Amino acid sequence: MASAFIPQTWEMYDMIQALLQAPSYHLFFEALLIIWIFKLLFFSKAYAPESVLTEKEKEELIAEWQPEPLAPEIPEDHPVLKAMETNIITGKPGKYVNINGKSCVNMATLNFLGMAGNPSVESAAIETLKKYGVGSCGPRGFYGTMDVHLELEEKLAKFMNCEEAILYAFGFATIASAIPAYSKRGDVIFADEGVCFAIQKGLVASRSKIKWFKHNDMEDLERLLLEQAKEDKKNPKKAKVTRRFLVVEGLYMNYGDICPLPKLVELKWKYKVRLFVEESLSFGVLGSSGKGITEHYNISPDEVDLIAASLENAIGSTGGFCCGKKYIIDHQRLSGLGYCFSASLPPMLATAAIESLRLIGEKPRMLVELRENCEKIHKRLKEINGTDIIGEPLSPVKHIRLAEPSTDRDFDLQTLQKIADLSRDNKVAITLARYLEEEEHKLPLPSIRISVNNQLSDEEIDNVSCVLSDAFQKTISH
Repeated sequence: MASAFIPQTWEMYDMIQALLQAPSYHLFFEALLIIWIFKLLFFSKAYAPESVLTEKEKEELIAEWQPEPLAPEIPEDHPVLKAMETNIITGKPGKYVNINGKSCVNMATLNFLGMAGNPSVESAAIETLKKYGVGSCGPRGFYGTMDVHLELEEKLAKFMNCEEAILYAFGFATIASAIPAYSKRGDVIFADEGVCFAIQKGLVASRSKIKWFKHNDMEDLERLLLEQAKEDKKNPKKAKVTRRFLVVEGLYMNYGDICPLPKLVELKWKYKVRLFVEESLSFGVLGSSGKGITEHYNISPDEVDLIAASLENAIGSTGGFCCGKKYIIDHQRLSGLGYCFSASLPPMLATAAIESLRLIGEKPRMLVELRENCEKIHKRLKEINGTDIIGEPLSPVKHIRLAEPSTDRDFDLQTLQKIADLSRDNKVAITLARYLEEEEHKLPLPSIRISVNNQLSDEEIDNVSCVLSDAFQKTISH
């Protein structure tokens, strides 16, 4: 027992010696901590805020409170509301569209190859409707995947000469979900300032640092890439974990021109960036078989890290897809929010897209007809006085701007709307290019957007050109 007592005595002695040798400020700080802990444990009361307002004062404040409007006030004469009230479509919007009981040549919808309304496509969709019903009622990962979805993904990958494809139910959400699936906070994205709104929303969702370069200006892009390279040399530790992306459109929705893909690929390898190309307008349009911008320039799809496109234009269905290397696409199946949490594409629309791809493969002549019509109408539009035609001759989307715009955007929009109304009255359906003006990164100038399809005859093209020319002359002269 004495032997057990001796070690305990020495331990107490060591503790006392340590306290005596400790600095005074250290002892003082420990004492404060002990007092604070005791206060919290034994003397603190539960927080119970006391009301400083009487019941009468509360009632007065509630009576005076005016909540902010859920949405801003919209003027009753807004052109979009007016168009919704006056332009009522009945029937199918094919080569001709019935507006207010009047049959008009359809130069407004993006049905480039006439797949929307094609009897073969409709028949395939109807057969699928009978078998599967209207929709899947669930996301792909939650019993929303059907065999037709897998079949369409396989055919899209084969058509684009890529390892794998992923299918989205909404065209807009495709690129808007794909960008933030890869690029995160701290990464850098180099983006063309003329990209469409869907890409802009994807850039915002990524929370990455966005560096905008002038539209289709490769010198300005390289200037930004050089600046980034210099920043990386100053902080190599940060550069090692920073990913860099380059985002462009194959064929620009807001301008109707084509990206210089060979130069973009060159800069991609030179400055080590990942290249994303959005091909909603170029897919099913450019290239000898409709594969898009890579086929147009005869560049391997492997040179592009990610290709995204909508099925809502040339294909005449809904939804969209991304394609590329297998490991890239597999990442989206877990991180693409539009894929993970949206109900999958209705099976009948997946079948419609499969049939459209089959028709493009069997009848490549329709692509030649489309390009010929694009070039013909581009040439005719160039002859209209007082206008600037924006877009490539082979682009199915063209923008007609006023050659001498005023300083008042609203006035120019009203002028163009009058031209669109006159054209509709003369049986040609056209539309103004619409934008969310407060949210666009760089708002394009007001324009009339023309959409060309492969079904137009020479007589119809001549008629459209004459009607547009007359409408411009009558409106501008007044």
